[in-house]
Amino acid sequence: MIHADLGQQLEGYVAKLVQSGRYSSESEVLREGVKLIQDREMQLTALDAVIDRGIGDSEAGRGKLAEDVFGRLEAKYHAMASTKR
Repeated sequence: MIHADLGQQLEGYVAKLVQSGRYSSESEVLREGVKLIQDREMQLTALDAVIDRGIGDSEAGRGKLAEDVFGRLEAKYHAMASTKR
């Protein structure tokens, strides 16, 4: 069993959530909070993997220069804007 000192402010907030009926117990509030942290950590791990893959691709020369990509996008959107007139 985990016992935690949340401090006066957080304990008050947890009590308020339970009193409002949003949660049925303090444990339910804490479980929800830990689940949110778990989800965020999983997302950060996935983001780190994508970043690492992108860096690896760039270092291996599999990327494109930003100026080339932005140039193509600028031309595309100028063409789109011209056809709407």
